Amino acid sequence: MTLLQNLSTWIKRVNEFKKSHPLVYKKDSKAIKPQNVVEEFYLQTKGKAIIVTEVGQNQMWAAQFYRIDEPRNFLSSGGLGTMGYGFPAAIGAKVGNPDRIVLNVAGDGSIQMNIQELATVSTYDIGVKNIILNNSYLGMVRQWQELFYKRRYSGTPLKNPDFVKIASGYGVKGIKVTKSSDVKKAVKEILSHKGPVIADFVIEEEENVFPMVPAGEAINRMIGGMA
Repeated sequence: MTLLQNLSTWIKRVNEFKKSHPLVYKKDSKAIKPQNVVEEFYLQTKGKAIIVTEVGQNQMWAAQFYRIDEPRNFLSSGGLGTMGYGFPAAIGAKVGNPDRIVLNVAGDGSIQMNIQELATVSTYDIGVKNIILNNSYLGMVRQWQELFYKRRYSGTPLKNPDFVKIASGYGVKGIKVTKSSDVKKAVKEILSHKGPVIADFVIEEEENVFPMVPAGEAINRMIGGMA
């Protein structure tokens, strides 16, 4: 019996879970939903892009809503939590795969760890698309503070720079998106640009990632809900 045959029962059960408990989010929001941003990139690239992530909520939304079905197409530091990993890794992925679309899904905190690498992509015209899901927080930590510490936010609110101006200073295309109705058009513009891009999507500030498992709890104690 092969390993795949051994797993067939479990795979069937997982597929049943996906049908009975699908990942969903409210799509009638006027504010930009990060899930919608990632999903729109998936639709317009037909799932064929190389996805790289930073760390935090952006990492989770990328994993949930860009449906990867081939190996070595989703690059992330995983549980190591290496903020700043995404942009340099995306540069490497693009250099190694010059004919592929490479998207770095980032948070406004993580992107600032290595934002100076805009000099590299500008100098060598490396067409990495940086997708910033900007909620003006260190979002994953803020989510824990909201759910378990009664919104006593400490060290998580961010005073961000103008990312479009920073991009312009390096000679890189920058765009800012603030309306959900503009997401589809913006994604098309980003993908049609051959060079590097910084795209600042201003999302709902207190958007949360679900499901999540509280610290010290078992997996059956996870918190669900619709974002």
